Amino acid sequence: MNSDALKRVEQGDFFLIAGPCVVENAETCFQVAEHLAELTARYDLPYIFKASYKKANRLSANSYAGPGFDEGLEVLRQVKEKYRLPILTDVHETVEIEAVARVADILQIPAFLCRQTALVVGAARTGKWINIKKGQFLAPEDMAKVAAKAATKKVMLTERGTTFGYHQLVVDFRSLLIMKQTGLKVVFDATHSLQLPGGGGAVSTGQPEYVIPMSKAAMAVGIDGLFVETHPEPSLALSDAGAMLPLDRMDELLETVLKIRDAQ
Repeated sequence: MNSDALKRVEQGDFFLIAGPCVVENAETCFQVAEHLAELTARYDLPYIFKASYKKANRLSANSYAGPGFDEGLEVLRQVKEKYRLPILTDVHETVEIEAVARVADILQIPAFLCRQTALVVGAARTGKWINIKKGQFLAPEDMAKVAAKAATKKVMLTERGTTFGYHQLVVDFRSLLIMKQTGLKVVFDATHSLQLPGGGGAVSTGQPEYVIPMSKAAMAVGIDGLFVETHPEPSLALSDAGAMLPLDRMDELLETVLKIRDAQ
């Protein structure tokens, strides 16, 4: 069940990266992983489970940032072993890389940190895949220079929207085509692209009602993978509650975008 997902990604199959924003507890991660593993198996789709063991870029000091380094990684290790899924999670500092690489199959460079040379180089040196999220402040053509630091083809570049005034992001779909000129895997982050950073005062909110339409547009333009944060009950989520897609809508999302893929 998805045990060969990364091999299929490398071969060019369309893939899904999805999971809760942050590790809340093992039970929630297990519920999401089991549901999506079964769903993607039905669609014959490579699936990568994602969740952050910690969130380093909280707007408020009171915002939930995860269960802690060791506990968060342990939950991700359990998801990997229990469901035989590849794991994607963020690294925020170079000192984290070695321990994270023992658990994760894909190391993610957060958007705010995408220009941190030592972080990109250190993550790439593990030999693992790395997913570099395009900074909200960068032009898509700039990502070729960022990716070159990694000196490997095992790189994904993820579009997650561009800052547009205060508390707003927009997606320029040309970005996907521009980044594809690198020859690397290009991913569309459907939920973070619809965030309203700081829009809830002390927290970010979002517009998850547009996740499916925006995903359709990205698939029509051309992407290698889709990134979605999802939760069984987003309103109760401890992080990004206003942005995640309900888990029970993931079937609708996949059915819709795969029809577009198959029509091309």
